[in-house]
Amino acid sequence: MLTLTLPDGATREVAPGTLPKDVVASIGAGLLRAAIAVSVDGEVQDLATPLRKGGAFTVITNKDPRALPVLRHSGAHILATAVRRLRPDAKISFGPAIDDGFYYDFEVEKPFTPDDLAAFEAEMKKVVAEKYPFVREEVSREEALKRFSDDQLKLERIGDLGPDEVISTYTDGPFIDLCRGPHVQDTGYLKHFKLLHTAGAYWRGDEKRQMLQRIYATAFFSKEELDQHLHRLEEARKRDHRVVGKQLDLFHFFPVAPGAPFWTPRGTQLYNTLVEFVRERQQGAFLEIKTPLMYHKSLWEQSGHWGKYKENMFLVLDNETQEHDHSLKPMNCPSHYVYYNVGKHSYRELPKRFVTFDPLHRNELSGALSGLTRVRQFAQDDCHVFLKAEAALKAALESTGRPYELKAGDGAFYGPKVDFDVTDSIGRAWQLGTIQLDYNAPERFDLQYVGADNAMHRPVVIHRAVSGSFERFIAILIEHFAGAFPLWLAPEQVRVLPITNDLADAARPVLDALTAAGLRATLDERNETLNYRIRDGELMKIPYLAVVGKREADEGTVALRARGTGAKQETMSVAAFVAKLAEENRTRALPAEFKAEQ
Repeated sequence: MLTLTLPDGATREVAPGTLPKDVVASIGAGLLRAAIAVSVDGEVQDLATPLRKGGAFTVITNKDPRALPVLRHSGAHILATAVRRLRPDAKISFGPAIDDGFYYDFEVEKPFTPDDLAAFEAEMKKVVAEKYPFVREEVSREEALKRFSDDQLKLERIGDLGPDEVISTYTDGPFIDLCRGPHVQDTGYLKHFKLLHTAGAYWRGDEKRQMLQRIYATAFFSKEELDQHLHRLEEARKRDHRVVGKQLDLFHFFPVAPGAPFWTPRGTQLYNTLVEFVRERQQGAFLEIKTPLMYHKSLWEQSGHWGKYKENMFLVLDNETQEHDHSLKPMNCPSHYVYYNVGKHSYRELPKRFVTFDPLHRNELSGALSGLTRVRQFAQDDCHVFLKAEAALKAALESTGRPYELKAGDGAFYGPKVDFDVTDSIGRAWQLGTIQLDYNAPERFDLQYVGADNAMHRPVVIHRAVSGSFERFIAILIEHFAGAFPLWLAPEQVRVLPITNDLADAARPVLDALTAAGLRATLDERNETLNYRIRDGELMKIPYLAVVGKREADEGTVALRARGTGAKQETMSVAAFVAKLAEENRTRALPAEFKAEQ
């Protein structure tokens, strides 16, 4: 018999093979109606999967965050059901739930069109209305091969299953799929969903295999949640850093250097401003060093990367050995260990903090490259701290006064880790900064220091990146601000606009005063109308436009147009204007719409 422990401490004895829905029904009919799935000893399974072990038994309803992936995975099957009804020729791959929805991959001769998506969505609504139950069945390997004999993708997947693995299928109406589950009880549960877009995807992520058509979709338990999500997607589309970056002339990508951005003068200014901001906070005890970009494989063998990470490294051929026994560095850690070992260290010197901003290279698959968020060349605000003793990470976290969550068992293998999650202006969560304790590297590299007892001791290493990849962080900043950067970050902070060309000389003292105050200002004396130049400045999302006409020139004033205020103008003296902007720049103030979140 299996022992199930309910949340209130009560226990139930059931026979192996009992269906969870029968256990839930014995607790209450209302609970069964609300049940989406169950958790048994920490593992989620649906109501139709026989119980094979005991442990803590929890009923998962739609109020539980673990319910949404179950609904979405079921949505993927409903999508496949609709596609196979309308396109019987489509070969089926897989349809997992993902963070913000689900997808399903199909092999078809012609890519899907927007009209296809509309038809599939309409057909999905029919499948939902028919309320087909998700019928689970465990089958032998031979039976599975027979059932999917016309689908090579499924046959290949069956061939990968271990000899002792339980093979199960799920059927909803006319559609059967090889699947572990879990699923909701019937197709009628999927009430609020939306097909989003299609994309090409290589079978199993291998660019040497066939290209499949992936349909992305999302689903929620309520219409309100779906509408909010679709609104965020629309906002994200308008804020896409690849589009905004091109509009604001910040960076470009070229086929001659895939995954490596070309930063324009404006983009370089933004990049350097961010780096200097980080450098400003890493003075004194932080020791910035530059290290080689290429290393012999012996370093990566010592660190353990050569055996586990080699396929993600750019290897370099040695003309003498005729072997690819060097590589560009994908991370800075080992180079800091090498430098630490240059001399002896006393406990009085610790902690030692080495910082490096060198470019790093990782051999990402070409199909995975995506703007600045997934690149092959990037740089980090990378720091490694060598301590005298195990750092009290919990105490450090508590000293911030900010809420945090302990994820037991979620750390990397060489020690506990602190991740910093932030939410942007449209509600998307991003994992940014990381602080990782490392007990493994000091052993591998024989790092030591002389303690107060005059004996040798092993330090602990902390890996620390606050921004992470600058490229990815800038992508997030672009989308967070929709390109409307706060003054201190804006590549061009002020544009001075003489009303007519003959007032250009009168406007130059305004430009000189701004640049003398350390502000990034330009003078727009193009032979275009004032309205055209104002509109151009607005499109470039410049924080301030300073208009100089005959009256302003005579009175030593400017007509100030602040970004986001439309045609509203404020007249002020040049001195007051410069002082206002200099103070805003010095304090790194946020735009008005973000101040409430500061």
